[in-house]
Amino acid sequence: MSPVIEEHARARLITDGPLTRPVPVDLRYDPADERRTVHIGLPDGTDWAFGRDLLERGLRTPIERGDVRVWPCGRTQLIVELHSTDGVEVFQFEIRTLIRFLARTRTQTPAASPDADRTPQPPSRTTRTDASRTDTPRATRPHKSAQQEEGATQERGAQPAHG
Repeated sequence: MSPVIEEHARARLITDGPLTRPVPVDLRYDPADERRTVHIGLPDGTDWAFGRDLLERGLRTPIERGDVRVWPCGRTQLIVELHSTDGVEVFQFEIRTLIRFLARTRTQTPAASPDADRTPQPPSRTTRTDASRTDTPRATRPHKSAQQEEGATQERGAQPAHG
């Protein structure tokens, strides 16, 4: 079994105010997950999960799947836009951080499996119960059970990619 890849990173939270602010995020990838899913953990305890290919393709061209939109911003930045019932959060990442993380995930990915060509899973959003990081003030988000989140994910389905 390969180890889970975790990387602590900083992203800039883009707001409609005049200033953006840096926030800590956790990037995580478990090579044992046959769906090749990456997780972005936000400081408020929210965890977004979606296919690694979404980030990889978003480095080159705008792409949208479900509630997640990703697009390059110049040569050094990547924008990740996350939509939920609580609103929209927009984060700006340094591309080199994501390239380094994605390179590490490729070294731990098992050889292509029979399900490698199947339709990508839609993104999902969950709230971690171990939200011990509180270095960024946020509005409290309602906790959804895994069953509620799974039902909501199935209802939303994957939206076609634009780009």
